Amino acid sequence: MKKGHIIGLGIIAIAIVIIMTSIGDASSYESFTTALEMKKDGEDKPIHVVGHLKKDPAGEVMGLNVREDKVSFTFMLVDNEGIEQEVFYNEPVPADFTRSESVVVIGAYKNEEIFIADKILMKCPSKYQETEVQAAGM
Repeated sequence: MKKGHIIGLGIIAIAIVIIMTSIGDASSYESFTTALEMKKDGEDKPIHVVGHLKKDPAGEVMGLNVREDKVSFTFMLVDNEGIEQEVFYNEPVPADFTRSESVVVIGAYKNEEIFIADKILMKCPSKYQETEVQAAGM
């Protein structure tokens, strides 16, 4: 076998190993129930939980508590299974946070009462949503 073929096969083998290890680290969306079970099993890796903010019938966000220093806040998130959980985020409230359609929190439980988010990703209403267009004179 030529030296170039052996080097090529070595590079391909290394690439396969890298891909397989990164697939193992890929995270899927979990529920708060699964996240709590993982905490109890001793897993401390970050977990992605998707849900929506708890809102009252008027559409106002419920359970949003901004700390006095305005550098951290807590809020209530309802996951896709309907489980409500208080989430703590040690950063200021993101812009348009209360307008978001869905929220992904990335973090873990530090105790059984509160989920600590390291990152928040939001899906906000699109400014490109279809609206009814009225023609002039109609």
